[in-house]
Amino acid sequence: MAPQYAPSLRSRLAPLLFFLQTGFIVIFAFYVELEQNVKTDGNTFSSFYSEFQDVNVVVILGFGFLSSFLVRYGFSGSGFNLLVAALATQWAVILNGFESWYHRGKIRVDLRSLVVAEMCAASALISMGAVLGKTNPVQLLLIALLEVSGFVLNGWLLQTFLKVHPLNSIMLLHIFGAFFGLMLTWALYRKGSQQRFEKEKSDRKTGLFSMLGSVFLWMFWPSFNSILVDHPAPGRKLWAVYSTYLALAVSAVTAAAVSVLSSPKGKLNPSHMQRCTLAGGVAIGVSMSVVHLPWEAMTIGFAAAVISTLGFRYLKLNMQLAFECHDTCGVLSAHGLPGLLGWIAHLLLQIKDSDDHTRAIQFAVFHICTLLITLSLSMSMGIITGLLLKWNFWRPPQDKKCFDDQAFWEFPHLVVHK
Repeated sequence: MAPQYAPSLRSRLAPLLFFLQTGFIVIFAFYVELEQNVKTDGNTFSSFYSEFQDVNVVVILGFGFLSSFLVRYGFSGSGFNLLVAALATQWAVILNGFESWYHRGKIRVDLRSLVVAEMCAASALISMGAVLGKTNPVQLLLIALLEVSGFVLNGWLLQTFLKVHPLNSIMLLHIFGAFFGLMLTWALYRKGSQQRFEKEKSDRKTGLFSMLGSVFLWMFWPSFNSILVDHPAPGRKLWAVYSTYLALAVSAVTAAAVSVLSSPKGKLNPSHMQRCTLAGGVAIGVSMSVVHLPWEAMTIGFAAAVISTLGFRYLKLNMQLAFECHDTCGVLSAHGLPGLLGWIAHLLLQIKDSDDHTRAIQFAVFHICTLLITLSLSMSMGIITGLLLKWNFWRPPQDKKCFDDQAFWEFPHLVVHK
């Protein structure tokens, strides 16, 4: 019989947080300097800061509320999201600044570097969604540190050896995070997960909060996709906003239609509306550098919503039964499949626009290598992280304490006085 209370994390969580934060402060004190230039890649502070705030909304409010759909895990879903994002962003700033430190002796920090770091943290939040409710905060912090390290390494490999544009490598965060999380939940699979956990369910209140997170993500996703666009052609950044909005609009409509058609009772599924409406933004983010016409963006949004909704309806359960991958938030359908679709669209559109067959073939080879490297590194890192977290030293929650806020939070009104 499982114990009445979840094991205390006092001897693990607090020391880990103090150790990491103290270490980051020391590194920032000796090796980090702030960029004093008022312009960031030609953008004034006032214009870039507003987009920086939009990215903050996506990472903190969007992902936070989106993760609060479980009926007894709302505090943990949103609270741990903030904790992981805050720590992972600091770690990403340090890792991304290694090149600057090597050449200049200092890590330069400006708004752009903070945005890149937050996007690295977003990749970790995507991975966290696959094991949401089945891990404790100590494990989530370790996941964030290792996942961000792998993602930064992946970007360095792609930019160094394949000469991939930094924006294109960063936008692979959806693919990297989804498959990292998928392998992670496979390695951490619990026996008996074929049956739903006792508290793995949602209700109207938590579903409404999760839908609020989707609304935040939907509204601010154009800024998330366009903020790092630095194409010399005038208006390219604005076109990234246009294409993202069009893809999101089409995916919202299409997801609703497919949800109704795939429902035995012909009704909308809340999970589809919470996540599949964002599939167009995910797909266009991976392919937006080669999207030049409105109908292309809309077609990508349409296809992304179809595969994402059908994935939620049929793939999630089959992955659990056939491959023992208990994907709590369905990150494969929400981020992995739309991300792969965006990669395919990027390949096809680039080949279509190329007049030189030799260069088209060369690009196809490099593009395929980009995906293979990303998948190989994300999946191998996910498995290694999962095997590390299986160690009982981290005190994972018992099955009866999964998806339960009371395992980690104080609720004075629920205390039983003897």
